[in-house]
Amino acid sequence: MNHRIVFLDRDTIAPDINVRRPDFNHDWAEFGKTKVDEIAERLSGATIAINNKVALREETLKQCPDLKMIAVAATGTDNIDLAYCKANDITVSNIRGYAVNTVPEHTFALILSLSRAIPGYREDVINGEWQKSGQFCFFSHRISDLSGKRLCIMGEGALGQSVAHIARAFGMEVIFAAHKGSTGLGPLYTPWDECIETSDIFTLHCPLMPSTAEMIGLDEFKRMKDTAIIVNTARGGLIKEADLATAIKDGLIAGAAIDVLPVEPPADDHPLLELARRPNFILTPHVAWASTEAIQTLCDQLIDNIENYVSGNPSNVV
Repeated sequence: MNHRIVFLDRDTIAPDINVRRPDFNHDWAEFGKTKVDEIAERLSGATIAINNKVALREETLKQCPDLKMIAVAATGTDNIDLAYCKANDITVSNIRGYAVNTVPEHTFALILSLSRAIPGYREDVINGEWQKSGQFCFFSHRISDLSGKRLCIMGEGALGQSVAHIARAFGMEVIFAAHKGSTGLGPLYTPWDECIETSDIFTLHCPLMPSTAEMIGLDEFKRMKDTAIIVNTARGGLIKEADLATAIKDGLIAGAAIDVLPVEPPADDHPLLELARRPNFILTPHVAWASTEAIQTLCDQLIDNIENYVSGNPSNVV
């Protein structure tokens, strides 16, 4: 069988990354971006679709009768209609384990930047505040050590565990939050309310599901320490964004760093964009996953998944 493979959104992979061609007879087509109304035409006759962020829903998939596999160039599959795929024998494979270094390292870059007040001091230097101070240093922003601080990790998978490993090297106290509203989850977990009220730093590494959607809002921010900071490199939608904006503006918490939003890119009037120039807020454009090493690992695994499927031994099946 000669497979037709279509990559719907190649631009989501850095241009310097090698996406090797599968080792079997096939036709290959790729597009930088694909709109929803372009999917059916581009997947006409395709047996395998490579997809990162394009939404593949039932109404679209019904127009692609030849499709046998969707190779997702990411871990998350919330943009894929998995129920339809299962009912229609379309194999969906995703990427796993590729971000075990890049996401935790980005997380700690954000934690350190906020704890050490780097954005604020950098802006002050650019604005000439050092010269104005008239001395060897100045103290316009609060700086905190990580050693001895309580780090609450929400998500106990590979990424959460990797973050914990780094945190312990800094001398931090690491706790894993019990799922909101749950009890009796075992000794690994600290009760949700205790986490919210006693932690110094929060970092999110859990999937977006009905049980985790908007799990942190104004009630949680009001109960956090006013010296606390929160970092989200997991999924947009875990935090109520308007409430986070309120928490930063009203000083309910000391700072926040966000790498993911529910809709990307954000609209010009997004509430978090209003905070972008504040010294205690950092917004990065969904790049925690995007080290060169991690993306190359992702792409190698992506093609492995396709080759394994064609050989009759599918891997990473969702």
